[in-house]
Amino acid sequence: MSEAVPSSVAIPRLIVGLGNPGRDYEDTRHNIGFMVVDALASQLQVSWTVEKRWDCALAKFSTGWLLKPLTFMNGSGEAASTVCRFFKIDPREVLAVYDDVDLPLGTLRLRMNGSAAGHNGVRSLISHLGGEDFPRLKMGIAAAQGRPAGDRMVGHVLGKFSADEKPLVQSVIQRATEAVRSALRDGLEAAMNLYNRKEETVNQPSQIP
Repeated sequence: MSEAVPSSVAIPRLIVGLGNPGRDYEDTRHNIGFMVVDALASQLQVSWTVEKRWDCALAKFSTGWLLKPLTFMNGSGEAASTVCRFFKIDPREVLAVYDDVDLPLGTLRLRMNGSAAGHNGVRSLISHLGGEDFPRLKMGIAAAQGRPAGDRMVGHVLGKFSADEKPLVQSVIQRATEAVRSALRDGLEAAMNLYNRKEETVNQPSQIP
């Protein structure tokens, strides 16, 4: 693992979508990370392989891997850290994609590092990768009235997107895949400069890296 490449210009080698496995969790807000890496797999024309030894699904593309941990959210870091060790991937080359209940639905934010902010999947990544110094792409899932309070939080996060929300969800997933591919092509800092803007639509070429 190289210590010489600044994280701001590093090209991600492992894209980790966070979610829960199983049909019961499909299309839930908490699984938008899975949705993004599934969309990436389709765009890059790569197939998932279940790696039972690592409790994950992996898809190899030209310059790296897509990963879906199959450990449930609280154990996401176990699969990610094992894959990193095997392929000699530095944590700064791991781009985590996950839901953020503090961001409005339809928004995304690229960050170089940060705390778990109450997200159990990110907390697991921090624990197993050895710290907070890995980039992440946060996908907003907040309700129209803002962050759900108290007992409504779990129901909201584990609930499915409504029919009215789905067009916006599909739009932001497409934008997220463009942001990831921008990072793969030009580095994380360039992607941040382009995709952390407030505009919902960014005209960006989507060439396969």
